[in-house]
Amino acid sequence: MTDSRYLKRTILKEEIESRHLGESRTLRIYLPPGYNELLSYPVVYCQDGEEFFNFGRIATYANELILDDNIEPFIIVGVEVNTKIRTQEYAPFGSRFAAYTACFAEEIIPYVEQKYPVRRTPDQRILAGDSLGGSVSMHIALLYPELFSQIISLSGAYYKESRALIAAEKDLSALNVFMIVGLQETDFQSDTGVYDFVELNRATRDLLLERGATVRYAEKDGKHLWGFWQKELPAALKYFLQ
Repeated sequence: MTDSRYLKRTILKEEIESRHLGESRTLRIYLPPGYNELLSYPVVYCQDGEEFFNFGRIATYANELILDDNIEPFIIVGVEVNTKIRTQEYAPFGSRFAAYTACFAEEIIPYVEQKYPVRRTPDQRILAGDSLGGSVSMHIALLYPELFSQIISLSGAYYKESRALIAAEKDLSALNVFMIVGLQETDFQSDTGVYDFVELNRATRDLLLERGATVRYAEKDGKHLWGFWQKELPAALKYFLQ
């Protein structure tokens, strides 16, 4: 992926003041080749925004998909996070979870939609996240079904609290979820314990299917690392945008 067409990218940085979080939050905005304010674009919202751009290389992949694979141009919004308080914001048992999810849906989405020509229907907004970023994307979609129905979950951290929230739902037929997990993620050490992510994702897949969700699920050789997730990003993006 050394072709200069892929590496020439338009990425802007924005900062918003969040009333819910009581602080500012940085956004990274990728604009596609040929960006035109008179058009409208699907949009991918990424948790761990800095990592999706730096380690996931999502902007480079986006250029490749748009220029070579005939994918409709789309915008990417990466929402940055302070890794020291990431669990507090992303996990449903975290002290900042309610504030973060409200900030995302009630402040970040309106800000982006006021400033950029993104589409405003649930099927044109895609939430993407890795590990806890995958599970918080799921929770944001459950909390705001009028806004979101498409989720990219890369080795989602579906701890018991997350699975309980999904199990409490009756009808998830509007949800469409792309789930991938690495077969070498059976004893991952997180900041809250050691988890078998393969089992967590299998159990979550079953909960979603039982409630009518559409799930594209795969297990592949891979560890709980960006080296694994990066390779799966093009397929995830194609699944929703092709």
